[in-house]
Amino acid sequence: MAQAPQDQIAPLLTSEGWDLLASLGPYREDTSFELNSTLRKAGHSPALVSAVLTQSRLRTKAELKFGEFARSMLFTQAGLEQATRLNVAARHAERFAQAGISHVADLGCGLAADSLALASMDITVTAVEMDETTAACATVNLIPFPNATVVHSDAMSVPLDGIDGVWLDPARRVTSTSGTKRIWDPEAFSPPLSFVESLAASGRAVGVKMGPGMPHESVPADCEAQWVSVGGDVTEVTLWFNAVRRPGIRRAALLLGPQGAAEITSAEDFDGGPAAPVGAAEGYLYEPDGAVIRAGLVADVALQLGGHLVDEHIAYICAPELVDTPYARAYRVLDVMPYNVKALKAWVKDNGIGVLDIKKRGTSVTPEELRKQLLAGGKAGRKAGNKTATLVLTRIGEDRVAIVVEPV
Repeated sequence: MAQAPQDQIAPLLTSEGWDLLASLGPYREDTSFELNSTLRKAGHSPALVSAVLTQSRLRTKAELKFGEFARSMLFTQAGLEQATRLNVAARHAERFAQAGISHVADLGCGLAADSLALASMDITVTAVEMDETTAACATVNLIPFPNATVVHSDAMSVPLDGIDGVWLDPARRVTSTSGTKRIWDPEAFSPPLSFVESLAASGRAVGVKMGPGMPHESVPADCEAQWVSVGGDVTEVTLWFNAVRRPGIRRAALLLGPQGAAEITSAEDFDGGPAAPVGAAEGYLYEPDGAVIRAGLVADVALQLGGHLVDEHIAYICAPELVDTPYARAYRVLDVMPYNVKALKAWVKDNGIGVLDIKKRGTSVTPEELRKQLLAGGKAGRKAGNKTATLVLTRIGEDRVAIVVEPV
């Protein structure tokens, strides 16, 4: 039976537990059983050994989000899954710092990723967390920062006197005996979106992290909405109010990747902005980053590329020239065929294709199932070569098509 989170944290909050955890190197699954036995033979209790190994595993996993900071932090499994990546948290903190905010309440701070980033910019932080175990982890994680205080309290009831900035990361899941379930209604979040808006109405600088799938119609009218993508993975949409809202920007897509940061913005509301022309699937096909799509900025990118949409309702762009852009991935268009499984299967066989990457948008086809159908029969019936190919399945008007492309 799995231990409760408090049972995995409490043994670590002792000198024996902390010293033992600090003595371990990076977690390795292949040596964990042997290490478990060694630690027990050394006289450590089974509960402590379990807690230490679990935390070691979480710290190693957390390095993807927190880098070297993870080695001195405490985590829970659920908290780590929901925690903001440190490079994104730094972006949040920069907003408050640039706006001259001196004291931020991090309401629902979780493991304190955003509080850590705020405190590192010499902003006074009051980190509020209702879950006792998570609050204990946040307290440990903020030990290096004397300007940060953790309060074990409900985020909606803590006094905000003298606090000029508020950051929130509402809980968007409910936990039951069958596991966790995602909530989609912003008013069912904890705290709800209406509470966020009431804080903004007070004139304070307010930022709130929401799920990237937030519908445009749910975005309040008096804020900036910034979708964030990290390495191609859309992680959040952040709503910024008052002093941390940038003038002249209604929506934005911020892309963070190995090459640095890139951002495209618009002053127009979601039902405004430019319209891109619609044309044939030819030249180069561009697949916009998810943040660009979520922010409704596909037409803006198409115009930047000197291109057009292949269908006005689908986020694929074509342009005659290859243009280097951080906002979309480029492919060279090789062929366009009607979508027909029998014809595609013959095409796969005739071209000796053994590895097939299938992308799709605007069609109900399941790529995994179609791949099985098209590659059925193995290599024996195909020409030698075992080639790799990429198919883009989409709709152009009423017609379903398969576009053969190669990545650039």
